[in-house]
Amino acid sequence: MNIFNFLNRPRWARELKRLAKENQGKPLNLLDDVVFKIMLSSKSDDSQEALRSLLSACTRRKVSSVQVINNELTPSYLGGKSPRLDVHVTFNDGETADLEMQTSKSNDDLRKRAEFYTAMLLAGQLPKGGHYKNLKRVYQVFFLNFELFPGRDRFARRYFYQEEIDHDRLSETSEIIFYELPKLEKRLRSVLDGSIGIENLTVEEEWCIYLKYRHEKRAASLIAQLCEKEEGIMQAEQTVKKVSRDYIKYVRKMADIKNRIDRASALDYAREEGLREGEKKERQRFIELLDQGLSVEEIKRRL
Repeated sequence: MNIFNFLNRPRWARELKRLAKENQGKPLNLLDDVVFKIMLSSKSDDSQEALRSLLSACTRRKVSSVQVINNELTPSYLGGKSPRLDVHVTFNDGETADLEMQTSKSNDDLRKRAEFYTAMLLAGQLPKGGHYKNLKRVYQVFFLNFELFPGRDRFARRYFYQEEIDHDRLSETSEIIFYELPKLEKRLRSVLDGSIGIENLTVEEEWCIYLKYRHEKRAASLIAQLCEKEEGIMQAEQTVKKVSRDYIKYVRKMADIKNRIDRASALDYAREEGLREGEKKERQRFIELLDQGLSVEEIKRRL
């Protein structure tokens, strides 16, 4: 299918109009990976400052400068798996981080995936002949809208290499961070009913509550307070408010179209390969029958 013909169809125009009317006036959901990416990757000062602030909260370190880079990691060998990242950044003179929004469990092993991403972030730093001492810190951060570690109360979990008994860290080079957002529900209720004040929230909790509950009506007043209290969250909010819902729908639709075209191309290729394979087998069978002394006419009838 020609993509341009598809886009020019009247049905496409009607679909855009219908999508534009959906959820009109409702806050965008930051758990949506498209919105999450745009909020932190837009080319604006607000987006840059929001990313810097969130990264500072996650790493618990001051982040002076940050830059979004290519979101596809290069595999270490030809044919290797090449993961696509949500928000891939460098900061503080060469350190690297990947921030991922994961809204549901998958059949894949997320813990091993986190280790794989971290290894790729490290491996991508050194050119051939580089020195290991020049490796910069890497952080793999997952925001999860489900519980990966049931039975554990803490919503934030940090992993790194350490000695089995003495628990001393091997190095400061890598860290994997999981934020299980649903575990903030009790904390949210305590703030909403006045049991604790907003000043009792950590910066990590503030950011994660903003990401998890920004689109929920019951948390609207708290989200407004967080925007006033934390400048980075305010700048994230300003970025999100500038995002057109039509643009989100456009991105989704284009991704759907691309997937359909890729699938159609793959099917065509498989069909052509199948025909070529069939022709190869037919030729081989023809030669076998010819060697048996059959005439060409008899071979044609058999084939």
